[in-house]
Amino acid sequence: MPRILLATLGSLGDLHPYIAVGRALVDRGHRARIATTLEYREAVEGAGLEFAPVRPPMEALGDRREIAERLFDPLRGVERLLREIVMPHLHEAHRDLANAAADADLLVSHPLTYTLPIVAWQQRKPWLSSVLAPMSLLSAHDPPAVAGFDALRLAHRLGPRVYAAVFRFVRRIVRRWEAPLHAFRRELGLPATNQVMTFEGQFSPLGTLALFDGALAEPQPDWPARTIVCGAAVFDGAGDPAQIAELERFLAAGEPPLVFALGSSAVWIADGYWQHAVAAAQRLGRRAILLSGEGVLPRLPDGVRAFAYLPYSRVFPHATVVIHQAGVGTLAQALRAGRPQLITPVAFDQPDNARRAARLGLARVLPFARVDARRFERELTQLLDEPRYGEAAMAVARTVSARDGAGYAADHVLATLAAQA
Repeated sequence: MPRILLATLGSLGDLHPYIAVGRALVDRGHRARIATTLEYREAVEGAGLEFAPVRPPMEALGDRREIAERLFDPLRGVERLLREIVMPHLHEAHRDLANAAADADLLVSHPLTYTLPIVAWQQRKPWLSSVLAPMSLLSAHDPPAVAGFDALRLAHRLGPRVYAAVFRFVRRIVRRWEAPLHAFRRELGLPATNQVMTFEGQFSPLGTLALFDGALAEPQPDWPARTIVCGAAVFDGAGDPAQIAELERFLAAGEPPLVFALGSSAVWIADGYWQHAVAAAQRLGRRAILLSGEGVLPRLPDGVRAFAYLPYSRVFPHATVVIHQAGVGTLAQALRAGRPQLITPVAFDQPDNARRAARLGLARVLPFARVDARRFERELTQLLDEPRYGEAAMAVARTVSARDGAGYAADHVLATLAAQA
């Protein structure tokens, strides 16, 4: 029975799609192992999958709130992620992934698992790359919106020559951030490469699984060869039964609420956000649910409830509007709920995901840094008063729900494995 290794690094939004694909592989009679940070062992094994730890554990990186504040900086967040989190731990991550892959038959990488292609080369194993958001494909024909640095989209509007010049500049910067990775490759005796591993160097010649909904991006001629748009691979766990029961009681007690969610990372920098959310809900005379993570909130008024965690699939469909940060996992669930969205992107792929959702006609965008009660009220009023947002949301929900992204990805993984036999 073949074993597939799925490697990932990051937040729950980076974990859940691979759990979904792993479960689909198990349903097809194969073994699936997820290699990721130690904190996710319970979630992975609870989903019926094998687990392999990859260093560093999150607790070794320091205080989560301080880490979130540094990484969600719009201008320097990506640089800090690479230079402070990923690059210093290449040797130990490589050893862990090599152990995890030793008895696997095919490997699947995440954009941040830089040493997995090295392991595949060393062990002569077939591997597929994967991306979770259109931004990772970095098309010159459809350039991403980047938080704090929208030079690529501006350059695109100014023409191909300007875009090429700006992109060369960006490549040189990111290549410098990757210096430890290229030194590690030389240490292992791998051939030198001019590729930027964060860009074109992350993609497998056997193909790339695009684990996002096709509604977000049309295929582009400069996407990596053999890119397969699978659709979002959706998983969000069972949740705490007591919290689910409390949710159901709250939903039954009144009109559909506004639902505010910030994923599993941005919640660490969101203290003021929740205060503005509560104030806006009161101004609008609306009930509200806050999915606030582990933070301690002040006493909430009647009609507002806070939950540390709820499966999005259990709460988003009951919202009157879903307000979220456009992490790709959160966005996938919001699209399937068929409800209008107010998107408050923070950093990384979120501004680009937000732009693409707004382009579908179902969402409005209010950048996280500009959130206050007045702006919340203004944007939510537009969404509540104009039926076109809800109509567009329902139409998109029907389209994206028709595709089993995890199953589609699993079938492609198995087809690739069979072709290499």
